[in-house]
Amino acid sequence: MKTCPKCQSQFEITPEDLLFYDKVSPIFNGKKFQIPSPTLCQECRAQRKYAFRNERKIYKRKCDLTGANIVSLYSPDKPHTVYRDEDWWSDSWDVMSYGRDFDFNKSFFEQFKELILQVPRRGMQQDGTNENCEYTTYGRTNKNCYLAFGCINAEDAYHCSNSFFIKNSIDCLWIMESELMYECVDCKKCYNLVFSQDCHDCQDSYLLDDCRTCHHCIACKNLRNKKYHIYNKPVSQEEFAKYRNKLIHGELYSELKKFDSWKLQLPFLYARLGNSENSSGEYMENAKNCDHCFDMFLGAEDCKYCCGCGGQCKDTMDCVNTGMGSETVYEAHASTGLYHSAFNNFCRTGNYAYYCENIGACDQCFGCVGLNHKKYCILNKQYSKEAYEQLVSQIIEHMIKSKEWGEFFHPSISPFGYNETIAQDFLPVAKERALQLGFNWSDYEAQFPKAEKIIKDEDMKNMDQKSLAFNDDILNYAIECEITKKPFRIIKQELDFYRKMELLLPHLHPDIRHQRRLARRSPRRLYHRTCGKQGCNIKFDTAYSPSRPEIVYCEKCYLETVY
Repeated sequence: MKTCPKCQSQFEITPEDLLFYDKVSPIFNGKKFQIPSPTLCQECRAQRKYAFRNERKIYKRKCDLTGANIVSLYSPDKPHTVYRDEDWWSDSWDVMSYGRDFDFNKSFFEQFKELILQVPRRGMQQDGTNENCEYTTYGRTNKNCYLAFGCINAEDAYHCSNSFFIKNSIDCLWIMESELMYECVDCKKCYNLVFSQDCHDCQDSYLLDDCRTCHHCIACKNLRNKKYHIYNKPVSQEEFAKYRNKLIHGELYSELKKFDSWKLQLPFLYARLGNSENSSGEYMENAKNCDHCFDMFLGAEDCKYCCGCGGQCKDTMDCVNTGMGSETVYEAHASTGLYHSAFNNFCRTGNYAYYCENIGACDQCFGCVGLNHKKYCILNKQYSKEAYEQLVSQIIEHMIKSKEWGEFFHPSISPFGYNETIAQDFLPVAKERALQLGFNWSDYEAQFPKAEKIIKDEDMKNMDQKSLAFNDDILNYAIECEITKKPFRIIKQELDFYRKMELLLPHLHPDIRHQRRLARRSPRRLYHRTCGKQGCNIKFDTAYSPSRPEIVYCEKCYLETVY
C-alpha cells in the first residue's frame, strides 16, 4: 500500500497495474524508459485531469488573430493566445514557428508551460461539424444547440451535458437517444419525460426513477412494463390526467421533494452496469473487464480508473473523457484515437505521443502543442527519426532526475482556474485549498448583459407564471436566481419548449440547476457494502456510501424485487 501525499489516503498498486505500466512504457534509442507507479491515489490523479477541462464557463472576448468578438472558454484576463476556432484551423498562421530547442537548464514542465502560453488555442474546442451551435463546446455533429456541453448528435438541445443522439430537450445530463426531455438524468430511448432518472424506453411521464418500458406514470420507481400508475399504484386515465394537471399548475417542485423522500423506502440497485462483464464502477454500458470505472459508454474493454470514456476504448488506465478507438493509453484527458501513448491532453488520433496537448493525427511527438499531421517533433520543432529518439532519451533522463517523468502535467499548466472546471463538480474545494494543492483559480466575473428589467426572486414567486410564460416580453427580462441572486435569461427556443411541455419557467440559475442534476447521480467513488436485503450477505463495491439513506440491493435480490 502507498500513501497519497495530497489526501493521505491509502491506495494499492497491483501486479496487474505494474504489467500495464511496463506495457505502455516507451522505447527510445533501443532503451525502454519505464513508467513508474503513480505517486498519487486514483482520485487525486483524476483530479489533475479534471482541472484541464472547462466545460461550462464561457466568456466574450476578442480573437487574438482577427480582433473579432468571439465566445470562448478562456476569459479575457487569461494570458493565453486565443483564436476563433475557424481561424485556428486556417492556414493563416504556422504552428511550427513556435518551435524551440530543449533547455536542459530548465525543467520540462517549465518549458512546456512557456510553449502553452504562446501557441494559439482554439476558443471553443469545436471541430467544424456543428451547425448553429456557437455556445457549445466539447461536442460534434450538433445542430441548433445552446449551452450544450460534451454532446454528440444533439439537435435543439439547451443546457444539456454529456448527452448523445437527443432532440428537443432542456436541462438534461447523460441522456441518450431521447426526445422532449426536461430535467432528466441517465435516461435512454425515452420520450416526453420530466424530472426522471435512470429510465429506459419510457414516455409521457413525470418523476420516474429506474423504470423500464413505462408510460403515463407519475412518481414511480422500479416499475417494469406499466402504464397509468401513480406512486407505483394503478390508476384510471382520468385520475392520471387530474394528477398531471395538478403538477403542471404549480405543484411539480413540491411533488419532487415528496417523491425523493418516498422512494427511499424502495431498494436501489448497487450499480448501473448495463450489459457489462467482469466490471466494477457505475454508469457503464457494454463494458468488459473494466475496474473502478465510471460513465463508460458505447463499449470499453480492459480499462481501469477511467471516467467518461467510451467508443471502443481498450486497454487504458487513468483516462478522463478519452476513447473513440484509443488503445493502450495511460494518463490522458479528452483524447481520441490514440495508440500506445501517455500523458496527453486533448489529442486526436496518433501513435506514440507523450506529454502533448491539442495535437491531431501526429505520430512520435513529445511535448508538442497544436500540431497536426506531424511526426518526430519535440516542443514543436522538427527532427529526423534518429535525432528525435536520441533527444527524447536525453529529455526523459532529465525528467527522471527532476521527478517529472511518470507524472501528468502539473496543475499550474492548466489554462483554467480550478473553479472553472469539472474538478469543482466532482471534487469541490475552496480557493485556499486549491491554491495550496498547486491548482489555478479564477476570480474573473463577466459583466451581465443589459436587460430591460430584472425580475426579483420574490416577484417571480408572486407572478402568474402561466401567463408570464405566454408573454414574449419575458425574453427582454432577466430572472434573479433565488439561491445565488445571479440573473439569467430565457431564450426564445426555451420559452417555446416550456409552452409546449406546459412547464413553469425555471427559477434557478442554469449553473445551480446543473449542480442539482449532478447531485442526483452517484459519485465517482466506490465503497464496500453488503446487500441490504435481510438474509442476503452478498458483498459488493458500490457508489452508494454506507452513510447514505438508500437501501442498496445486490443484483440478484434487486431483480427478484422488481420482476
